[in-house]
Amino acid sequence: MHLQQRVAGEGFAIIPSVFSSTEIKNISEQLMQPAFRRSRAGARHILFHPAVESLALDSRLLHCAQDVLGPNAFPFRATLFDKSASANWLVVWHQDTALPLRERRETPGWGPWSIKEGIHYAHAPASALSQVLALRIHLDESTAANGPLRVLPGTHNLGVLSDDAVHDLAAKIPPVDCLVPTGGLLAMRPLVIHASSKSQISLPRRVLHIEYAASLSIAAPLELASA
Repeated sequence: MHLQQRVAGEGFAIIPSVFSSTEIKNISEQLMQPAFRRSRAGARHILFHPAVESLALDSRLLHCAQDVLGPNAFPFRATLFDKSASANWLVVWHQDTALPLRERRETPGWGPWSIKEGIHYAHAPASALSQVLALRIHLDESTAANGPLRVLPGTHNLGVLSDDAVHDLAAKIPPVDCLVPTGGLLAMRPLVIHASSKSQISLPRRVLHIEYAASLSIAAPLELASA
């Protein structure tokens, strides 16, 4: 089954072997450079870094994004998640609905607004979020023991949901643990309901999360910002 079909049906797809061990080692070393403003849990807004931008434009990632979003798909945001014994956290069931925008322009269906590290953000409607795909590069193996991403398949087709609706679905739909080997990819829609538990072991679980969109003009007059 093609990636597009898998993502359309389930809201996510795992591609086990994309990057070699040597490539992952090089990526990991680049991400440890002092140019990144890191917290214990990782680093946000890192697409500006040449190594990350180059990786986001890698033909293998672009092919995946374009297969789902169309030929004009491009990266607009990158985040490093670094779960470890010293930075171990629980993420409750939720959808990703906030997008970075070049400027604040009041638009029906968008909001509330906020500013994060100087970038305007607004919670987006389903029509805009359907134009977004995240590709998660696994720098470490994601196992059942180190707090993997868990998803509720098919929930991306239900639109933007209230917290109560998300909670109700989490009680009804069997979750899937996204177990991905080092160098593998997880493709996911932002509206698929997802969560993660705390890691039960000391081994790290580092993931480079790069988001792609079908168009810069996500919804006139709004345009995505690079973050």
